[in-house]
Amino acid sequence: MARKRSKKKPFWEQLNANLKPFQREILGLLVLALAVITILGLFSITSGVLSDWWTRLLRRVFGWGAYLVAVGLAAVGISLLLSNLGQGPKAGWKTIIGLEVIFVAGLALVHLLSFSQDPLRLAESGGGGGFVGWAISNLLIGALGWPLALLILLAILSLGIAMTFDLSRINIQMGAEAVVARALSLYERLISPFVSAPPPVEKGKEPPVEVIIRGPEAPVSAVEPQPKAKAKKKGKRPAPKKREALRQAQDMAHLPPLDLLDEFSPQAFSQDDARRRAKVIEETLASFGVPARVVEISPGPVVTQFGIEPGYIEHTGADGSTRRRKVRISKITSLAKDLALALAASPIRIEAPVPGRPIVGIEVPNSEASLVSLRGVMESEEFRRLDSELKIALGQGVAGQPVAADLATMPHLLIAGATGSGKSVCINAITTCLVFNNPPEDLRLVMVDPKRVELSRFKGLPHLLSGVEHEVERVIGMLRWVTREMDERYKKFAQAGARHLEDYNRKAKSPGEHLPYIVVVIDELADLMLFAPDEVERLVCRIAQMARATGIHLVIATQRPSVDVVTGLIKANFPARISFAVTSQVDSRVILDSAGAEALLGEGDMLYMASDSSKLVRIRGCFVSDEEIERVVEFWRARAEPDWLRAEEPPWEEIMEEEKEDELLGEAIEIVKRYNHASTSFIQRKLRVGYPRAARIMDQLEARGIVSSLKDDGRSREVLISTPDELSTEGLEEVD
Repeated sequence: MARKRSKKKPFWEQLNANLKPFQREILGLLVLALAVITILGLFSITSGVLSDWWTRLLRRVFGWGAYLVAVGLAAVGISLLLSNLGQGPKAGWKTIIGLEVIFVAGLALVHLLSFSQDPLRLAESGGGGGFVGWAISNLLIGALGWPLALLILLAILSLGIAMTFDLSRINIQMGAEAVVARALSLYERLISPFVSAPPPVEKGKEPPVEVIIRGPEAPVSAVEPQPKAKAKKKGKRPAPKKREALRQAQDMAHLPPLDLLDEFSPQAFSQDDARRRAKVIEETLASFGVPARVVEISPGPVVTQFGIEPGYIEHTGADGSTRRRKVRISKITSLAKDLALALAASPIRIEAPVPGRPIVGIEVPNSEASLVSLRGVMESEEFRRLDSELKIALGQGVAGQPVAADLATMPHLLIAGATGSGKSVCINAITTCLVFNNPPEDLRLVMVDPKRVELSRFKGLPHLLSGVEHEVERVIGMLRWVTREMDERYKKFAQAGARHLEDYNRKAKSPGEHLPYIVVVIDELADLMLFAPDEVERLVCRIAQMARATGIHLVIATQRPSVDVVTGLIKANFPARISFAVTSQVDSRVILDSAGAEALLGEGDMLYMASDSSKLVRIRGCFVSDEEIERVVEFWRARAEPDWLRAEEPPWEEIMEEEKEDELLGEAIEIVKRYNHASTSFIQRKLRVGYPRAARIMDQLEARGIVSSLKDDGRSREVLISTPDELSTEGLEEVD
C-alpha cells in the first residue's frame, strides 16, 4: 500500500512544536528587545559602541531596507509572544519565502533605480539597497544590461507577491483588468469636458446589435456588435392584416373591438447605457473576487435583466497542482447590496439561477418605467393562443414578452400587496379582459368592494348579477348563495350525466338550460375576515374546493397578507397567486411562500406564481384607464338586451331574508309550548346554544307574540299561546 503523503505544517506550527513555552517567551522578548534597540539606533535616539556598530552593519548590508529589518524583528518577537496564547500567525513556508523574495528583489530594485554615479560608494554609505542590493543589481546589469535587469527584478518582485498572498493567474489578471478599466474610466472622465460630443444618432439608425433569441423577445447581447451583423426587427404586435382579421372576428361574435382600448408606446431603450451597466456589474463582481461575465441583456418595461455566467476560480493544492472550481451562486447573491450601490439603483432582485438556464439573472430597475397596455397584450400571439373563454392578460415579463393565463385552469386567483402597489388596477384589467371576450349570457360577475370606489366603474355593466356589493354584512349571504348555486349545478350535472360546465352546456337542449360562468371578485378580503372570520373562511374554502367544475371562480385581493387574513386553508385552495410590492419579507412569505416581493418597485410590478408551477415570474401588470373601462361598459350597455339592464334584486336577497330568523326558532316554539315556560337560560339549556343566541331567540319569540315581555323579577316570561291538553309536566324540575 502506498504511503500517504504527509502535508507540511506551517512555519509557525513547526517552530512552536520545537520550542517549549518558556523558551518561546524568552526568545520573543530577546528578539523584541533587539528590534527596539535597532529602531532607536536607526533614528539616532540612542548611541553606544554596540548599538552604533549594529546600526552601521544593518545600513551597509541592507541600505534603506534596514528599517524593514527592524519592523520584521518586531513582528517576529510579537508573534512569538502571542503564540503562547494560541493567537500566533498561520504563515506557512510559502509566505515566509515570498516575503524574503520581495525584500531581496526590492533592495536590488531600489539600488538599480537610485541612478547613482558610484553605486558601490552609495552602498558603503548605507544608502540604496546596501551591499545586497548593489551585488544583485550590479550582477544583472553586467550580464543583461540595465533594461532587462529592471524587467527581471520586476518579475521576481511579482513572483514574491504572488507567493506571499497566494495569488493565482486568474486573480492577477482580474486585478490588472480592474486597474486598467479604472484608469480608462478616469481618463475618459478627465478628457470628456474638452472633447466635443458625437452627433446624435437618428432614431431607427442605431448600430446593429447581435442578439440571442430567447422566447418571443430578442435580448441584447453583451458582446459588441459585429460590422456585418444585421438585427432582425421583431414587432411585439401582430401584422396589420392579422389585427384586421381579429377585429372582424370580434365584430362577428358581437364582442367589443380592440379600438376601445388605448395603446401606449414603450420607452426608448439605450443600448449604450445597458452595456455600461453590464461593465459595472462585471467590474464590481471582479473586485470582490467573483469572476463572471454578462452574456445577455434582456430589456423589459420596468427592469432590465442581465444574464450573468459565473466563471472559475483557480486554487493551488498542497501538491502544487492547480484546480478549477465554479463560482458559487451564493457569492453572487450575497453581493446584491454592493451591486445596487455600484449601479446607483435600488432595489435589485437576483434570480439565481434563471429557471431552465445556466445563468444568474440580475434585475436592475430602469431609469424610466414603461406602461403596459391591455390592448398590446390582448393582440399578442400568447393571448390568442389560449383557447378559453376565461383567458386573461396579466402583463409583460422582464424581457418584454406578453404573459397571459387561463382563469379556468387556475381555477381561483389570490392577489395581495401593499396600498398603492397596483392591486385594484390588476382587478380592473382582469375584469375588463373577461367582459371583452364574453357576452352577458356566457359570463356573470359578482363584485364586492368594501372601499366603494374601486369597482364602482363597472356600475351598469350587464354582466353583473346585481349592483356592486359594498356592505360587509351582505357578503355572507352572497357567499352562501354561491355555495347553494354550486350545489344546484352539481344536481343538474348529475341529472344530465355531465362532468363539468362545458359538457353540460353541450348537452343542453334549450337555450334556457344554458349556464354561464360566474366569477366572484372580492377587492378586500381583510374586511370580511374581521367581520366574520370563521364563516368567511369556511364558505371561501368550500367554494374554492368544489366550484371549479361548475364554472364558478374566485378572484380575491387583500392589502394585508397576514396569517390571520390569508390563512393556511385559504392558501391551500388558491395555488395561483399574485403578489405586488409588500412592506416586509414576512408578508412575501405569507403570500408566495418565499421572499422577493419586498424588493418589487410598485405601480404594477408583481410576482406571479402559476397553479402548475412554483416558479415565480416577474411581470409588469397591464394598465387600464377609467376612460377605457367606461367605453367598454357603454358598448355593452348599448348592445345588451333590456332584460340584462333591468334593475333586479340580488338572487341572494331571499337567502338573507330567510336567515334573518334563527334556524332554531321553530324548535324553540315547540319547547315553549311543551313546557309552558320560557326564559333565556331555559332556552339555552334545552337547545344547547350560547347565551347571546338564546337571547336573540327570546326576542324573536316575543316579536311573534308567543311569549310576553320580562316580568318584574327580570327572568321569567309568560307563554301567551295555548298549550295542548296532554301537556306533560316532565322536565319542569329543570325550570329556573
